[in-house]
Amino acid sequence: MNSQFKILVVDDEIEYQEVYKMILEDEGYIVDTASSGKKALEKLEREYFNLVLADLIMEGMNGIDLLKEIKKKDGETEVIIVTGYGSIESAVEAIKQGAFSYFIKDHDPEELILEIKKVRDIFKLKFENKTLKEENKEKGYLIETNSLKFKEVLEVAAKAAKSDSSIFITGESGVGKEIIARYIHNLSLREGKFVPVNCQALSENLLESELFGHEKGSFTGAIEKRIGRFEEANGGTLFLDEIGEMPISIQIKLLRALDTKIIERIGSNRPIEVDLRFITATNKDMQESIKKGDFRQDLYFRINTIPIRIPPLRERREDLPMFIDFFLNKYEKETKKRILKVEDEVMNFLLSYDYPGNIRELRNIIERLIVLSDDGVIRKKYLPEYQKNSRYSSLTLKEYRELVEKDYIEKTLLEFELDKDLASDFLGISKRQLYNKISEYDINLVK
Repeated sequence: MNSQFKILVVDDEIEYQEVYKMILEDEGYIVDTASSGKKALEKLEREYFNLVLADLIMEGMNGIDLLKEIKKKDGETEVIIVTGYGSIESAVEAIKQGAFSYFIKDHDPEELILEIKKVRDIFKLKFENKTLKEENKEKGYLIETNSLKFKEVLEVAAKAAKSDSSIFITGESGVGKEIIARYIHNLSLREGKFVPVNCQALSENLLESELFGHEKGSFTGAIEKRIGRFEEANGGTLFLDEIGEMPISIQIKLLRALDTKIIERIGSNRPIEVDLRFITATNKDMQESIKKGDFRQDLYFRINTIPIRIPPLRERREDLPMFIDFFLNKYEKETKKRILKVEDEVMNFLLSYDYPGNIRELRNIIERLIVLSDDGVIRKKYLPEYQKNSRYSSLTLKEYRELVEKDYIEKTLLEFELDKDLASDFLGISKRQLYNKISEYDINLVK
């Protein structure tokens, strides 16, 4: 954590700058210095620091004036005031103005180190709390497997986790690409957080702001400064799902960021260094996208250092009993229903169905069966209608999957009275993806 924590030492005496810099760098912190309040503010405009260690008495702008300017411009940066014995009252005043604490010159440097650790721990706690909230949503997915194909995927993922190489995950919708991305992050040595971004769910302008951040007033609606996902993932992993949907204009900016490890917020030309692991995923045919000019070939080569293909659920049927049991238990708890029996026809269907929507579809089917169950029994009558339909027997696999997907989308839309927000949430896809499917399958339903 120390290696990602940046401190700016501000003192008009070079000797003190050098002493503090030496002590704090020995503790593993990233340290820079400034000889005046004015120079410190200039550096803070160009670069983000977690903590400013400022001398109270300096020529020109003193420590308290510097503190006020920092708090006015950026409430996230903490300040510790350094003072002599005769100015403790002023140091106490600084705390009232928003300083984290103060340190008395000539005291044991260990006291200063302990104060800085408190600041560091607060920053760590803030992003860990946010991470826990996000990762709790992802709990309930399984990584264990009885499938040789999936075991090979996990072996490659485990080896890849030990490096910082870019990883490109491919596979059909619903196979669990984000699960594998998180698995890689958790096995890595990176102490930062896992930050996922769905490139298809956001418009071009919103996606650029989401990734790179923006300065206050940089565009209409930018009422405050925003830290982008690149900065948020600093020290950790940035996962870009559905990267095949990323607009060309952002692909160019992304390629530059990957090559230089430097980004700029929208509305700023201040370079910001980032250190992160980069994982991308898609269910698209990227070679076809490159041929059509929808995706840059140079970016494809840059992100495709270690390719990982996740097999669809129909290619790992050995795992179906385990997944079925897991989701039954999961939704029993969530719906507060006790399931005593699953009819044989239901279990036969769950074990033999091809699941064109993969794990996501299996999860949705089981959730539906439990919600509709009566008296603790999951009955055949609540199975999706297509499981009994003989019209699939003469179709190719592609035709079969498309027909099943169309039926499932139509039934979901009807269940939610054509409310596309609720339907897309239930299906586990974005609203934009749902509209694309409605258009692709010529779905025309009326209330």
